Amino acid sequence: MSPVLYVFRYAVWPSAALLAVHTLGYGSSDIDIKEVSIPEGANLAPEFISINFEGTLPILTVAGKTLGTDSTTTIQYLINNAPHPAGYASGTSFVERIHGDDVDPNFAFASARNDQELKAKGEGLPGILVRGRQAALERFAKSSPTNLAPFYKSKLQENTFSLAIFSPSPPSYMKNAFLEKSKALWLSIRSFILNDIPAVLPTAGFIGVDTPGEDDFHLAAWLARMTALCGGNPDANGVFALKKELGGPDVPQKVVDYWGLWTELDAWQMVYKEKLH
Repeated sequence: MSPVLYVFRYAVWPSAALLAVHTLGYGSSDIDIKEVSIPEGANLAPEFISINFEGTLPILTVAGKTLGTDSTTTIQYLINNAPHPAGYASGTSFVERIHGDDVDPNFAFASARNDQELKAKGEGLPGILVRGRQAALERFAKSSPTNLAPFYKSKLQENTFSLAIFSPSPPSYMKNAFLEKSKALWLSIRSFILNDIPAVLPTAGFIGVDTPGEDDFHLAAWLARMTALCGGNPDANGVFALKKELGGPDVPQKVVDYWGLWTELDAWQMVYKEKLH
């Protein structure tokens, strides 16, 4: 039985796992990739929750058992069992840094720093996803087995905040806290791009040296999400869109060169052939 990788191809961390799959030479006989539609709430369905009680993606099952519920565990397995060897991994510290709450790409997607941005997010995809999540949770809560009732109750309570934030008239105290948190996030992202990423990137090549390694898969997916949020494209020039969030400085040359290396890889074209996400 081949391992099964559950993904939503337009989500940031499943994209990191897919970059690893295609870079490391996995074929259809080596791994079974199953799409789980987040907009349709499929990651919240009882049958999926039985595999991953967190409802998160990506996840990997091996021999029918859930290996892990995060991209770090998934990518480590993919590297350790790859048809083609991965590049050198610098260790988990930078991977952990990429996944830090202060540079969270998923919150960046939903974030808003002023009333205009918040209104646009509420009427746009973030608001649509939150309302779709609510509908899915309510639907599954009514028909799920009794042992899953605490899960759905908890998730419905968690979603209450997002529903309020993206409503036409969010409570002032809630809105103001959300706007301030969003501003802090983007300042941290600016520093991460200008300082942290160049500090870990080599003068040439990948962090994994000649070929991408563990750190590279996470960083590439993070950069793709941030560039998408800034209006960039998947081509070699797309990364320059980040400049709008850097407060004046240009995109560091190391980041530009690194992005260019990724855009030349078949794996990049397979994951981001339509658009960045």
